[in-house]
Amino acid sequence: MTCGEKEAGRMKTVVSSVQAKELDQYAIEEMKMPSLILMERAALAVVDALEKKAETLKCVLVVCGTGNNGADGVAVGRILHLKGYDVNVCCLGEEQRYSPELRQQLEIAKKYCVSLVNNPSWNEYTTIVDAIFGVGLSRNVTGFYLEAIKQINQTFARKVAVDVPSGLCSDSGRILGHAVRADETVTFAFLKKGLCLYPGCEWAGETCVADIGIYERKNETPEAYTHAVEWQDVRCLLPKRAENGNKGSFGKVLFLAGSRQMAGAAYLCASACLRSGAGMVKIHTAQENREILQTLLPEALLSTYAEGQADFQMLKEDLEWCDVVAAGPGLGQGPQECSLLQFLLENCAKPLVLDADALNLFGKNPHWAKKLPKTCVFTPHLMEMSRMTGKTLEEIQREPFHSADEFAKRHQVICVLKDARTVIAVPDGRSWVNLSGNSGMATAGSGDVLTGITAALLAVGEDPAHMAALAVYLHGCAGDVACGRKGDRSMTAQDIIGALPEVFKRGVDKNGEKQSNKGIYIAGRDCAKF
Repeated sequence: MTCGEKEAGRMKTVVSSVQAKELDQYAIEEMKMPSLILMERAALAVVDALEKKAETLKCVLVVCGTGNNGADGVAVGRILHLKGYDVNVCCLGEEQRYSPELRQQLEIAKKYCVSLVNNPSWNEYTTIVDAIFGVGLSRNVTGFYLEAIKQINQTFARKVAVDVPSGLCSDSGRILGHAVRADETVTFAFLKKGLCLYPGCEWAGETCVADIGIYERKNETPEAYTHAVEWQDVRCLLPKRAENGNKGSFGKVLFLAGSRQMAGAAYLCASACLRSGAGMVKIHTAQENREILQTLLPEALLSTYAEGQADFQMLKEDLEWCDVVAAGPGLGQGPQECSLLQFLLENCAKPLVLDADALNLFGKNPHWAKKLPKTCVFTPHLMEMSRMTGKTLEEIQREPFHSADEFAKRHQVICVLKDARTVIAVPDGRSWVNLSGNSGMATAGSGDVLTGITAALLAVGEDPAHMAALAVYLHGCAGDVACGRKGDRSMTAQDIIGALPEVFKRGVDKNGEKQSNKGIYIAGRDCAKF
């Protein structure tokens, strides 16, 4: 097993609500871990997080629902009480609906004289622990639960959610009517999908993944779960450069990019590709772009075509020369560009990245799906995905994992569905969600930069899926470095390219253990931000 394969198995696991429940049951039924022990470990993890800011624990309220999330909350209240904190526990809902675990926790709490209240004075508390709903919530919050959540949000208290903020869909990150706006969330065993996506990740605040003794099943296949690349994975997934290599050893990348007046897109993707380690880059572009690109990027080779005179023989020779092809940035969607892309698809057996106008043309010519090479990476943003699939933006945003997975399997491609939290899916069922990056990357040309990084890594990596996921993560890391230098309002796509050397340098540095998964950390692990 290679280092990359080993590390891929160690990537942060991200689960759905169904998977979370199944793994919980697996720990109890198959591994014979008593549920009360798991609950105690969960409560201890929450208390540990609470005590990191002990000055806020002068007066604590734990608000509990009727299920096992509420039982976790009662256990939290008991432990805080035994540690000497001033704590009240409030259980919402009808007593006949209490779960067996909640009843048991309440019996224990009463024996330890924990203060149980029915009508708390919300504004008296310095910290409120939200243990109303767990991962199972699937409908809008109503009634006294809704009123309680509103009361919690109106206070100035520190708000800490147990597993997920109440009112948040743990699968999609959507707000189910109303949700607790937490400062921190302590989630158990695994990161939940809804805590990775907007708006869920925003409402969860800083998220801690606590080890409570629930683990993946033995011999579970990688495609069973979604994963998130972390900084510690970079050094193992990033292909090493041979000391005795030459420019041909590190990949020859061809770009079909940049129509007339769109030289910038061709420059950005080619420049990012070179900054990501590609040995040689060639741009097949409109003749009008030659002087601009030779001036901006003298390292790149050029082959050009005149307007209305596509040179298929030259493109064929370029395809024979390269190791990887990327098409679409600034290409245009006219008849000439359409014929160029069709010729490329009919004659390309190399790994291919399709972006921007290539995706728009693909959407207009769905029969091209039969022409795709074995390794093909699609990098649509939400609107491009909508054009290709016929789905509305709302449908795609509501189920990004499903949308990416469905597209990947239908067309047998790697789908990189770009958004504030990008989702990567492959035909064999594996998927990733990216946690790096920032709002400053929502700027013209940012996607072209990702295309260049992806092409460079595909040229040297063994597993195209890992390279696509790694490219997205490193792109976000570079965005975070650029944001630190320029600020999220002022950074540009060129700033992201300018940050790539620092990111790659840290990627091979033995001391580069920092990560860019802002606001998410594993309990007990040093997770300084990148």
